[in-house]
Amino acid sequence: MLESLLIANRGEIACRVIRTARAMGIRTIAVYSDADAGALHVEMADEAVHIGPSAAAASYLNIPAIIAAARRTGASAIHPGYGFLSENPLFAEACASAGIIFVGPPASAMRAMGAKDAAKRLMQDAKVPVVPGYHGDNQDAGFLAEQAKKIGFPVLIKAVAGGGGRGMRRVDSAAEFAGALESAMRESRAAFGDDKVLVERYMAKPRHIEIQVFADSHGNAVHLYERDCSIQRRHQKVIEEAPAPGMPRAMREKMGAAAVQAAKAIGYLGAGTVEFIADASRGLREDSFYFIEMNTRLQVEHPVTEMITGLDLVEWQLRVAMGETLPMVQSQIPLNGHAFEVRLYMENPATGFLPSTGKLRHLRLPAQRDGVRIDTGVREGDEVSIFYDPMIAKLIVHGADRTQARLRLCAALEAVQIAGPAGNVGFLRAIAGHPAFASGDVDTGFIERYQDILIPRSETAADDHVLALACLAVLQTRAQQACVTAAHSGDPYSPWFRTDGWRANATGRETLRFVSNGAETAIAVEYVADGVRLRLPGGEVQASASLANGSLTVELDGRKFSAGINISGMCITVMLAGHAHIVDLHDPVHEAEQDEGVTGDIVAPMPGKLISVLVKAGDSVRKGDALAVLEAMKMENTLVAPVDGIVAEVNYAAGEQVEEGAVIVTFRQPE
Repeated sequence: MLESLLIANRGEIACRVIRTARAMGIRTIAVYSDADAGALHVEMADEAVHIGPSAAAASYLNIPAIIAAARRTGASAIHPGYGFLSENPLFAEACASAGIIFVGPPASAMRAMGAKDAAKRLMQDAKVPVVPGYHGDNQDAGFLAEQAKKIGFPVLIKAVAGGGGRGMRRVDSAAEFAGALESAMRESRAAFGDDKVLVERYMAKPRHIEIQVFADSHGNAVHLYERDCSIQRRHQKVIEEAPAPGMPRAMREKMGAAAVQAAKAIGYLGAGTVEFIADASRGLREDSFYFIEMNTRLQVEHPVTEMITGLDLVEWQLRVAMGETLPMVQSQIPLNGHAFEVRLYMENPATGFLPSTGKLRHLRLPAQRDGVRIDTGVREGDEVSIFYDPMIAKLIVHGADRTQARLRLCAALEAVQIAGPAGNVGFLRAIAGHPAFASGDVDTGFIERYQDILIPRSETAADDHVLALACLAVLQTRAQQACVTAAHSGDPYSPWFRTDGWRANATGRETLRFVSNGAETAIAVEYVADGVRLRLPGGEVQASASLANGSLTVELDGRKFSAGINISGMCITVMLAGHAHIVDLHDPVHEAEQDEGVTGDIVAPMPGKLISVLVKAGDSVRKGDALAVLEAMKMENTLVAPVDGIVAEVNYAAGEQVEEGAVIVTFRQPE
């Protein structure tokens, strides 16, 4: 039995591993960077060791520092989580050299599946179906273009060392191939230090379906059914579910057998995921799925498998790492009901999923109960850092069938309240409620196909409902502040501290002005005996409210409900039914002060590397024109002109690193 376990990771996966290890009686050791000194996983562990600065390369990717932490604390084993070093064979070998158990597959298995081209050739030899394409070593641009013509357009260029959509390009014609190839190679070289690519047939309606496998050191291997991960943006997963909708039993059995064969072919050990792409243009069929790659680690989406099987995959990992046999044979593994997982990201879908950083000023997640699970590594007040992936939590639901699970997902998303950085909760709720998603009509083009519905191009001004809540929040906050002031005064019962609009021989009235998405709205407030009467654009309503711990309990014209409220300066965030509505309290003096600082200059929204600069001094640009491309937090972000103007100066060149707030381009107005 393991006595102690070091978790070489952070965030929700570190917390999730700690929970299972603690339940097994294993002492847990966390590691942390400067940025994570106060993180939840550090608080949860029995012991924690500082391993370096905030940047991942100097901490969570620092193999010597992690091995030193394990030796210092006497750790019996290291669990790598996912990401960071989880699929690094050098790390697995470093653990072995230090006499520490690595909770994962052998380095040889990682190397076998580390390069997509070699892995596909290996799978072909093992009789596992692969996508038609070129997976060889010849990287000559002309040769690859000829291979693409033989395959037939559209084709997909994929980085051999890639993942998460990096170095991947769809090409629809021969004329586009050279440019797409150059772009894919450049991105792959920057992300992975390797620009080698493969070329494959592109499928019109692809389904991304993966099989969870497990193998032990005694020659046993099983699968734990499939997960459908077809809902993706930028080739990165957004919603996962198990089992796959519309999956025929014969296809499930054939895919499972192929995945187990893949694991055995490389002498696998522990948890792994064999990823397939299925051509769903004629529905799911047992003769139309193809191997993509194998992830030699635990997956982010493993909880949906746990929900339908009732098994703890981290416990299985630890037991296999200790040399035990698999707890079950294939025929014993249950499959019950349906499960969904959504990833709560601090990113803004309306700006091309640009990551958002800052303090989580208000955070309320659904209560964990039967059928609802939350995996998170943050708390209210924590910072979403520029240094790491912006996923703050995973919301997982389970139901007796897909319909019940989806309805639970919708309800759980509506209970999420987040104020601070921009998030994707409303976007997720839109997907979960879409009729095509409800019917199981999913594929990897789902978000692109329905993006105008899922991501409205222009935000509308707040409606009467939101304005009423913002107004009541201001009034309640003002009342609470007055109570505090009165309690500390010499005359707490003085009428000067009243906030109910009291007037001698008159009815109290005032007007509050709010700005939402550029539109200003005046709300007349009349104080009445049992609350206030609000004159909104759509008419008058009678209202009363109470505010406590960020929750506003409201009665509007006889209807009672609650909403989350966060007020930061002049900014009011109203959190209702999964959406965070931003409304500003209008203050002419404050706005005038803010306007004095507006320059129109282009600044870096976060630290990153300039991939390209598209303008030079003297160029005339229009509002919305692309000026530069910044790579930050694993994504390429296009910086655009905020106003019409003439470029006065370009302060950085392509390839340079820039800090957050760095002025990249400055303007002068046309004469």
